[in-house]
Amino acid sequence: MLVPLALVVIVSLTDENSILHHGYRMIPDKFSFAAYEYFFKSPDAILRAYGVTIFVAVVGTILSLILTASMGYTLSRRDYGLVRPTSFYVFFTMLFGGGLVPFYILVTQYLHLKDTIWALIVPGMLSPFYVLIMKGFMSKIPFEIIESAKVEGAREWRIFAQLILPLSKPSLATLGLFIMFNYWNEWFNALLFIDNERLVPLQLLLVRTMNSLDFITSRPEFALVMSNFNLANFPKTAAKFAIAIMSAGPMLLVFPFFQRFFVKGLTVGAIKG
Repeated sequence: MLVPLALVVIVSLTDENSILHHGYRMIPDKFSFAAYEYFFKSPDAILRAYGVTIFVAVVGTILSLILTASMGYTLSRRDYGLVRPTSFYVFFTMLFGGGLVPFYILVTQYLHLKDTIWALIVPGMLSPFYVLIMKGFMSKIPFEIIESAKVEGAREWRIFAQLILPLSKPSLATLGLFIMFNYWNEWFNALLFIDNERLVPLQLLLVRTMNSLDFITSRPEFALVMSNFNLANFPKTAAKFAIAIMSAGPMLLVFPFFQRFFVKGLTVGAIKG
């Protein structure tokens, strides 16, 4: 698992001529920071894309967890009379989708989210798969805890906020990390709904770079930098790997802190669904 990641880092630090003559090597003939120097000499586009992606990932994860936990808790309550039809409704949406054209019309014509930051957040706020995982986890919480809280006079919102959510920390942490990964790596919604360059997320910048480096070289933010580089020796391959490291790096740092919740959160949620 570490070798491919190490290779990506090393290639991003390898001289372009060395890559062209010797290919990808764990020990390159010549190291070079030209790719990173190119991006960070004019960091406006990268930093702006980072800001958009971080905002979308944080706000989207919080809102998504609130909706997922609320719906999962409702479906886990044995005293909820419509639990079977509601569960079927949630499951049914995993089997069939409306398609790309209705989805685009819904977001642009009815929700009026085109060219707004919410076009990157709202479409991914609720996943039926995550709702069912949350339901399975919360179903393992003894119902007697809820009944005793009711006897003490606690209302539904207080039971949910002060009892259920603290007991669901493993599942919340696990799903929260998955949701954050999804938001962080999302680029297709931005491709569909975002025309404003100031709202382009990091992953869309990565996709455009991987498809054609002409996108980067034509940006006004980098026009000044181009005078310092010979385009014939421009580190095209190293630049692709460099931006991949810059986009994936933050998530690689976040993952170890949540890893201990994975086994408990997913296995307990999968026992009873």
